[in-house]
Amino acid sequence: MPKLRRPRPRLRPTACLPAVLALCALAASAQDKAPPVPAPVQAQAMYPLIAERIKAVEPKVIAWRRDIHQHPELGNQEKRTAALVAAHLKALGYEVREGVAVTGVVATLKGGKPGPVVALRADMDALPVKEQLDLPFASKARATWAGKEVDVMHACGHDGHVAILMGVAEVLASMKDQLPGTVKLMFQPAEEKLPNAEIGGARRMLAEGAFDAPKPDVVFGLHLASGLNTGEIGYKAGPITASSDTFKVSVKGRQTHGSMPWSGVDPIVLGSQIVLGLQTIASRQVNVTKEPSVLSVGTFNAGTRYNIIPDNAEMSGTLRTYDEGMRAFIMKRMGETAEHIAQSGGGTAHVHFEADGYAPTINDAKLTEQMTPSLSRIPGAKAMVIPKGTGGEDFSFFAQKAPGLFVMIGATPVGQDAQKAEPNHSPRFFVDEASLAVGVRTLTQLSVDYMAMASSSK
Repeated sequence: MPKLRRPRPRLRPTACLPAVLALCALAASAQDKAPPVPAPVQAQAMYPLIAERIKAVEPKVIAWRRDIHQHPELGNQEKRTAALVAAHLKALGYEVREGVAVTGVVATLKGGKPGPVVALRADMDALPVKEQLDLPFASKARATWAGKEVDVMHACGHDGHVAILMGVAEVLASMKDQLPGTVKLMFQPAEEKLPNAEIGGARRMLAEGAFDAPKPDVVFGLHLASGLNTGEIGYKAGPITASSDTFKVSVKGRQTHGSMPWSGVDPIVLGSQIVLGLQTIASRQVNVTKEPSVLSVGTFNAGTRYNIIPDNAEMSGTLRTYDEGMRAFIMKRMGETAEHIAQSGGGTAHVHFEADGYAPTINDAKLTEQMTPSLSRIPGAKAMVIPKGTGGEDFSFFAQKAPGLFVMIGATPVGQDAQKAEPNHSPRFFVDEASLAVGVRTLTQLSVDYMAMASSSK
């Protein structure tokens, strides 16, 4: 397949603080100097075959990715993508279950030798974004989203995730007799959430038995990231992505003429005080040395005319945390803060959190330590510890049910400044197709190495 020239990126501020980058550099340097950990004997025997099969499947992976990119589908609408995946897996001999959580696909391959169950996940949905890349396979798709006609684009790399896992499925199926364990593949819809706070994606897949019969011992996942260059694999133990909670604040006052505010209760003033009050929770009421948190109010709506103090004010925003205890505490304090501030001015307030919030994605510390040598052995790649990110990811729910490891795969071409690349969700988000083979090798090697280690320890 021909390589594509990446469009000139639009400059944006770097995402990491210099101190964090320095820590990352020290960690990477320490890894470079550490003696290499040998691969499990069973896995070593399969490495040459893995390399050969990945080289053979890479053109297919690129072709699948381009096809899916050109035909993106929004959450719970991934019918074409799911059909492509299911047909491929059935042809490879997987036991396939379709229609999980509306359009999800779960497939199982039992290896020729006894061993653990390894689950691998790829998300399939696109975003309501109009593509601005000049690619021969650029999306021109449109669909209905929240009752509106919208443009659709794979602006977050999920097309690459699906193609990568399809490639992994083919590589592992070709080695079925040598595998000491079982592989469970999960092609998941609706990672980007659904309209009207509908529950979908990973939570609905779990509710519909995605982790049943057989139950995974571990789960691995990845995400293409423009903030890393191709060949870089980012990981860290503990929290790697934040919780993602949407909240709404409703403030009730009493309408009056703007010239006589004493005759009513001003919800705009109360709402403004609530916005400021909420900021003191993260800055003054939680232990900031434990984990950071982000609380942002993004909308504030009130009134219809310049000289009328209205009855109501409405605000909405997002809460991001890395610790479930801190998440619960901040939610509780947000409700109390809003209510008490409103009461002090003669009004009322209520804080509502949408039910579709995501938990923080937490990489199991023991599993991360166990699999770090595997990441370091991937040919042509460099594994490095990265800072946690503030984005949300519903892989978190899979990682609550089994020890999980979620890694970032660099997708910006080598030689370009990844910190200036267009971010995920941008209409100019670009994936270097050389990164796809790195993703295939990462999930394949994590699977094979874990199976070998778990089998040899018994």
